[in-house]
Amino acid sequence: MKEIVVISGKGGTGKTSITGCFAALAENAILADCDVDAADLHMLLAPEIISRTDFISGNEAVVREDDCTGCGICREKCKFDAIEVTPAGKYRVNPYSCEGCMVCVEVCPVKAIDFPPNHCGEWYFSHTRFGPMVHARLGIAQENSGKLVSTVRREAAAKASELNRDLLIVDGPPGIGCPVIASITGASLLVVVTEPTISGKHDMKRVLELAKHFSVPALVIVNKWDINPEMTAEIEKDTVLAGALPIGRIPYDRAFTVAQINGRTLVEETTGEAVENITTIWEKVCRKLK
Repeated sequence: MKEIVVISGKGGTGKTSITGCFAALAENAILADCDVDAADLHMLLAPEIISRTDFISGNEAVVREDDCTGCGICREKCKFDAIEVTPAGKYRVNPYSCEGCMVCVEVCPVKAIDFPPNHCGEWYFSHTRFGPMVHARLGIAQENSGKLVSTVRREAAAKASELNRDLLIVDGPPGIGCPVIASITGASLLVVVTEPTISGKHDMKRVLELAKHFSVPALVIVNKWDINPEMTAEIEKDTVLAGALPIGRIPYDRAFTVAQINGRTLVEETTGEAVENITTIWEKVCRKLK
């Protein structure tokens, strides 16, 4: 099985829209949305959820208020200001501030603080009009998104083997942090989507450095290239200097927005230069995989 991961150095470059187009053009593929902190591929693909599984990671302190004596030692020792006073003069843990360090559990003189596993979110196996999909939802203010990304990739690869799919298309997260590292390690090919702005150029260079560090070949697409042709040329020059390959340009097209509103990919919604360019880019990606 080959694995393509579509990433971007920054948010808002059109990464998910292009991933959706790839999904529409691919054959015998399975899809994965690893942008778990702000998952939105499901908005284009309208998945029908077949199964859902809890994502458990880490632990979170919980005070049994009936057993709490109100001594305040836990609040005094908590370095994250996660302990709050209740109206009854007891103490409780703010789950959005708790870092799971367990100090309060250790210092409580009456052992009134439990430390159960933390339910951080869910991951799903679904069907879409373009094939099976594994995706997830991370809970509000929950951490360990890198671990959830690894879970999504692992389950998607297992489903690909089970269903005899020879290609995994991953919508990765933006940036260069832990979720991105969890998305790209061991991938067959990275497709980096950027835009012709100063921040787009800067963040693309950082993500290409990350790809080089993990020895994953990278291709670069400049989306909305015609809003700044000079910057597009600079980005493509920097791409080559970084050891990656510029693979195509996509013009600015309002049809992207119309397609998003309709819950469809651009290649389903319309025709024109942008669709032709995306189709050509996809053909190049497939050739590069081979």
